[in-house]
Formats: sequence, structure tokens, C-alpha cells
Amino acid sequence: MRVVVIGGTGQIGTFLVPRLVKSGHAVLNVSRQRRQPYVPDRAWERVEQITIDRAESEAAGEFGDQVRQLDPDVVIDLTCYTLESARQLVEGVRSRVRHFLHCGTIWVHGPAIETPLTEETERTPIDEYGKRKAAIEDYLLTEARERGFPATILHPGHLVGPGWIPINPAANFNLQVFAKLARGAEVLLPNLGRETLHHVHADDVAQAFELSVARPATAIGESFHVVSPAALTLWGFAAVSASWFGRDARVRFLPWEEWRRSVPEKDAQVTWGHIFRSPNCSIEKAKARLGYRPRYRSAEAVREALFRLIEDGSLQV
Repeated sequence: MRVVVIGGTGQIGTFLVPRLVKSGHAVLNVSRQRRQPYVPDRAWERVEQITIDRAESEAAGEFGDQVRQLDPDVVIDLTCYTLESARQLVEGVRSRVRHFLHCGTIWVHGPAIETPLTEETERTPIDEYGKRKAAIEDYLLTEARERGFPATILHPGHLVGPGWIPINPAANFNLQVFAKLARGAEVLLPNLGRETLHHVHADDVAQAFELSVARPATAIGESFHVVSPAALTLWGFAAVSASWFGRDARVRFLPWEEWRRSVPEKDAQVTWGHIFRSPNCSIEKAKARLGYRPRYRSAEAVREALFRLIEDGSLQV
């Protein structure tokens, strides 16, 4: 099939585009500018590169039409963040596309009452990003179920992969948390370290998109969580991370307000956003309907990303 991937050189697309090419699809990558994927692959030599500035094209009311003119059988949208953006693209390709896949987020969920969260759990997003993504999901599922539009939504967790910084055991992106664990230095964690994070390797997200493309009959009209097999507690994450360097984790717990004063405000805000939600999502639906089988557990995905950062000198331990 002819597959248009919007934003194909980003974190997910780095792994998804080669998968699609190797599965025999003709792949077109739509992006604002030419850039190299995070991981090289000879499959990119067979990808047609299309340069479109999405923001400018949408402002002119042309983006959906431009994508339709690429004559896609399948559209995979990895860079949609507003309902207006989704609507313009859907209206543009409605008459042409056989399958439309949108990249959502587990941030459509707020704090859980019961865990693990399922795709049927009522949406209670707590920030603007989550609310916008939930609105897009609702719109696409309504279009699918009431008007026959062939939409599928995949909700990744905390993306991990080589080339970018993974979220750490303090639930933010400060690499010094890993550096301290590697040295055997003390690390401060909020509360009792029992809050959770739910990572996913970008290649496992790519796997889920590839499976959805291959199984439209079970994917269309549905949303799926795409995360690792199990969430990590902050304490457990710290212990595992330290063990990679032959250390026992030296962790001290502080009440939230005291811990917050011990770190930069930006880090505190990121941490709060994660621990207040403490995501823990089920993948049973994706396993049963798509055949999703993540290759990486959370810690394995983070370890790969972390050691790549050490190798390229981005992290000194």
C-alpha cells in the first residue's frame, strides 16, 4: 500500500518508516524540513521525502488537500496536537484514505481510580495537552463509528529510545539523577517513591502502528494503549538503574513540598505532572486484537537509551 507518514523522522517514525518499507509498502514521509532519523537504516533510501510546513499549510487551509494529493491508501499522523488540525486533515483525505492512524498519548488519562487503566476508562485529562489529545480521540472515534471514517488511535506512554533523554527515577529529565545512581551518590525521591511511570520503547510503538496497518478490520474504530508490559515505581526504577553500574541505590525520601524545594522548579513541575497521574496502563486489548508484543520492558528500554548517551558523551558517569 501507499503509506503517508506525517512526521516520520521523529522518535516513532525513526523505527516505523523502515518497518513499513520492509513490509513492502511504498512510504512517503511528510515533514517540515529534511533531517536524519535517530537511528540510520538503509530502508530510508526507498522513502519518498515530501517537504511541507504543516503550520503554514494549515493556516492557508491547504494541508488536508496536500496530503490527499499524495494519493495515500494509509495516513499515519504522528504530529497532530489540536482538534482543528485533525479536522482539517480528516476532511482533506476522507474521500481517499482506506486507513487513518493517529498518535495519541496516555496523557488522555488523569489519576487512576483503578489500575491498570484500560482503553475504556473514562477520560479525565488534567492539562491542556491531555485535553486536546482526548478531544482528538473523541472526534476520530465518533467519525469512525458514526460516519465510517477508518480511524485508529494509538496511545504511547513515556517514549524511550536511542538519541534522546529518558525520563528518570525522579520522574523528570535531569540526567544527573542517573549520574548520581551510577556513582553510588544519594538520590532524593519525592514521598515514598511508590508512584509509577510507564515507559515504552519507540520501536514498540512502531510495532503497534505496523500491526494496525496490517489488521485494519480489528484496528479501525478503536484506540489502543501502547506501553511496556509493566509500569515502574520510582523506587524500583532507581534500584534497577543503580544496578546497571554495580551499585545499590542510595535513596532518601522527602515529603513533596520539601523535595520540591530541593530541585529546580522546572524539574519539580515535570515530576509533579508524572507522579500526580502515576500511569499504569493495560496492553491486553492491543495484545488480543493487534498481536502487540513489546520487545522491551521499561527498564530495558531506558538502559539502551542511557548507555547510548554515555557512549556519545552526553552523560558522564
